[in-house]
Formats: sequence, structure tokens, C-alpha cells
Amino acid sequence: MSTPDDLPRMDRRKALQWMLTATATMAVRDPSLFAADASTIKAQGYGPDPVMVKIYKPGDVWPLTLAEPQRRTTRALCDVIIPADETSPSASAVGVPDFIDEWISSPYPAQAGDRRLVLEGLQWIDQEASTRFGKAFPDLTIDQQTAICSDLAASKQQPAHKKAAAFFKRFRDLTAGGYYTTPEGMKAIGYVGNMPSGTFEGPPIEALKHVGLA
Repeated sequence: MSTPDDLPRMDRRKALQWMLTATATMAVRDPSLFAADASTIKAQGYGPDPVMVKIYKPGDVWPLTLAEPQRRTTRALCDVIIPADETSPSASAVGVPDFIDEWISSPYPAQAGDRRLVLEGLQWIDQEASTRFGKAFPDLTIDQQTAICSDLAASKQQPAHKKAAAFFKRFRDLTAGGYYTTPEGMKAIGYVGNMPSGTFEGPPIEALKHVGLA
């Protein structure tokens, strides 16, 4: 039976597990694979006291990074990971590429390593697509795109794919994190928190049994 690491597409039912483990990914990545590089980031960021009633849009606080060819690849890769289905939109349809662009463009140390990793990874995946199929990644068929992603998501990669696999794993975590914090993503996994309710019936019996309280 396949495991999540064997599949390029995100199983929506496992989304919460992926999101909880995303932060752990940061701690276990091999630091020798890439170095933090935020030398081109000059903005100060939100600072300690952002305006809470203002709606910030990508690019409002710091300049974004991705050029249009990189954004095309980002959109295509996001939609391989979380495609549209009969009940939910694709990752690109809810703005996940904008989230990733803003994330890697931010001036904070926690995002500095992701900036270089994502930029180099997008370049690699376009080169790999050209080598294998003669086209850039966004111009491939979905089967061709999935073939490349499946190689990167496999439990055992070729040694030459080690760095690219680290990119794909982090990109997949960012895609899931961006998607499942949107209203559409929360609806897809049945999250109903932060909604007004006139009554509270308590946890369902299945949840209580799961934690040994019933």
C-alpha cells in the first residue's frame, strides 16, 4: 500500500497530519543541502505592531520574488500537489502561489532558507522537465508532471535527486499549509472552528472514545 511519501498529490483526509508535521520538517532538513540567503531582502517586514484592521495583500509590505516564468511553474506544481476535485478548488485557484511567493520573499530568518531552496528547486524542475520531455514543467501533460513529482516523492530517490527531493517535500508542506488555512481548504477537511453557534453539544462520542474518555 502506498504511503503519502510515495504520492505527489496531497490526500485531503491526511491534511491535518501533514500540517502538524510541517514544522518538524524545518528541524530535520539537512543544512548542508542549502544555505540561508536573504541578502536581497531589504524590507523591514510587518514589525512588532502591524495594523490588525488592515488587509495586507502580497507585495504590500515587502517586494515579491517570483518572476512570471517562476510563478507559472509554481502554479503548475501547486496544482499537481492539490488539484481540483468534485468538491474543492485547486491550490492555485485559492491563491497558494501568492502565499508561497510572499513566504519566500519575507525578510525573516525563518524563511531565508526556504527562499533559496524554492528558487533553486523551481529552476531544477523546469530543467528536468526540459531534459525528459522537451518542455518547461507548466507545459507538460499532467501525467508527465506527475511522473517527475513521483520520482521526487518516492521513499528512495536517486542520489542526484537528493536536493530536489528536499525542495519538493518543503514545497509540498508549504502548499498544504497555504491551502488548508483558506476558507475553501478548511471546508475541504470539514473544519468548522471559529463559527458562531447557538448551542454546544460537546465532542462527538467517536472523538471521546478515541481519547479514552467514553
